[in-house]
Amino acid sequence: MQKQSSARTARFARRVMGAVALAWSVGVSAQQAMPVTELSSGIHLIRAEVAATPADRQRGLMFREAMGPGAGMLFVFDAPSQQCMWMRNTLIPLAVAFIDDDGRIVNVEEMAPQTDATHCSAQPVRYALEMNAGWFTKRGIRPGAVIDGIARKR
Repeated sequence: MQKQSSARTARFARRVMGAVALAWSVGVSAQQAMPVTELSSGIHLIRAEVAATPADRQRGLMFREAMGPGAGMLFVFDAPSQQCMWMRNTLIPLAVAFIDDDGRIVNVEEMAPQTDATHCSAQPVRYALEMNAGWFTKRGIRPGAVIDGIARKR
């Protein structure tokens, strides 16, 4: 009798753990889905996930192991102010462009992975665009350049 009870308990525990794992993976998948927008700078196209909620901005690109060559993440803030980014739990090196309301890049910062060092905008901005490290430099995109399509994200 005790063997049957132990076997039933083990089956029940496996079912519960399976259900918990399924619910967690569905929750994580749903949580990571962010809207995507198309941006550009000159001839350079960008496919950016949009992080517009506090939770999405806080999570950002954490735990990602790779990002495509034209992929990025656009952080949209409620109002222009000095914005700072960090790389806690971010596994890939990134570059961030801080962008004003008109879509003009204010400054670009390179960021090393898995650090708590802050990288801040040189003046109040509403947007930050994270791309793979060196993306802006390799394309000659500097402060003053415009990211097209960004001003309509207000």
